[in-house]
Amino acid sequence: MIGTERLILRAWRAADVAPFHAMGQDAEVMRYLGPETTIAGARAMLHEANETARTFGRCFWAMERRADRAFIGFCGVEPGPAGSPIAGLPEIGWRLARAAWGQGLATEAARAVLAAEWERGTDTVYAITVPANRRSWGLMERLGMTRVEDGDFDHPDLAPDSPLRRHVLYRIDHPLNG
Repeated sequence: MIGTERLILRAWRAADVAPFHAMGQDAEVMRYLGPETTIAGARAMLHEANETARTFGRCFWAMERRADRAFIGFCGVEPGPAGSPIAGLPEIGWRLARAAWGQGLATEAARAVLAAEWERGTDTVYAITVPANRRSWGLMERLGMTRVEDGDFDHPDLAPDSPLRRHVLYRIDHPLNG
């Protein structure tokens, strides 16, 4: 578990499936992520995240607000996707329900996740997104991440004709290594 002033990042629970599914039905939330999340997909996310935490030691943690304990999204680190330039390397990621946007919660969560990575001794953390997702790469830059020169790639999990296939790659090195 990772805590901040306003957030708790924790293992996924069965109760997270419904709000995660609802978040995945929001076309604006999913705009740069792909098709809407099915209920089966939401259940699979819970299982996959907890399995990743068991084997990798962390995952894209479920995120809840301290004030009301409401599930509002996820943030964490998991191994980068197979077949990508960061396959198996620490990738930070986040997704928030639209009602939680614009409050600095993603930044707060991501900073806490990076601090936990530095405490683990991680040397470098990566992040990916589609070029059009300005909110996401804007957050990456606010975190101090830099775009990897010549690092753009086609995401191996997406069809060749997908408008979301092209991705940009960002990285941040441990502060003591920079």
